[in-house]
Amino acid sequence: MKLGVFTVLFGQKPLEEALDYIAASGLEAVEIGCGGYPGKAHCNPEELLADESKLKAFRKAVEQRNLEISALSCHGNPLHPNKEIARRFHEDFVNAVLLAERLGVKTVITFSGCPGESEHSQNPAWVTCPWPEDFLHVLKWQWEEKVIPYWREQDKFLKAHGVRVAIESHPGFVVYNSETMLRLREACGDNIGVNFDPSHLFWQGMDPVACLKDLAKAGALYHFHAKDTAIDPQNTAVNGVLDTKSYRDELHRSWIFRTVGYGHGEETWRRIISTLQLVGYDGVISIEHEDSLMSVEEGFQKAVRFLKDQLIKERVGEIWWA
Repeated sequence: MKLGVFTVLFGQKPLEEALDYIAASGLEAVEIGCGGYPGKAHCNPEELLADESKLKAFRKAVEQRNLEISALSCHGNPLHPNKEIARRFHEDFVNAVLLAERLGVKTVITFSGCPGESEHSQNPAWVTCPWPEDFLHVLKWQWEEKVIPYWREQDKFLKAHGVRVAIESHPGFVVYNSETMLRLREACGDNIGVNFDPSHLFWQGMDPVACLKDLAKAGALYHFHAKDTAIDPQNTAVNGVLDTKSYRDELHRSWIFRTVGYGHGEETWRRIISTLQLVGYDGVISIEHEDSLMSVEEGFQKAVRFLKDQLIKERVGEIWWA
């Protein structure tokens, strides 16, 4: 396994400056945003696909620093009920796949998306419980009329271009846990797998180790994000985990995203890293930073030190049995 970073952390820096900093920090790989919510600060697929010289310069900027691209990311909602919004997210996905093919990058990361509750919706509708029965009718309609038809077509498109998609399981979208991820893969095709992010599982009460084993058994583990979640026991005891307060209202939230090691300790992360090794994952551990209590540089450097230590232990055979 190699250590990398999701470069949107350094979106305020020019690409080459960001790559210099990442390489100097001892990392081996970069995950680069190229549309959707991550934006195009370091990579505009339309420009690179249209200009061979720009494409070569982009590739050279990464390679001459002895880095590799673990994935191109264009997280978005291509199933949005607003057709114009859906079109933009879909175009970003298509261009990311085409660019990945040209660069020899095998993985594109995005969200599954979430439709509305009917053809007349203006906004996505995420179903979280089976009653009243209206919700089950909505869920059935979403999967049968929108989710499965869309992703079946994308699976064909991905196969035609030799690229795979890693869906990041995320509440608010139809794929948010192992069951929904495997349902999508079974219904739509095996070029669809998961970008595994423990931070979205911790606060739902899921065990990342159990999830890793389940998904790897199905051959669906394509990429990995290193991000943590801290759960506030008092706030959770009072309000539960479904929390719509601002991420900036840290004191009152049930949970917040943290740098690895600041939500769950070394024992938990050693079990996760060991499980990656046990299931045969040989890809990149990509650091993602959304810790509102730390600056980008502080959170990044602490994650690098923490994860390097865990990977060194794994490489010398100190497997932490899960």
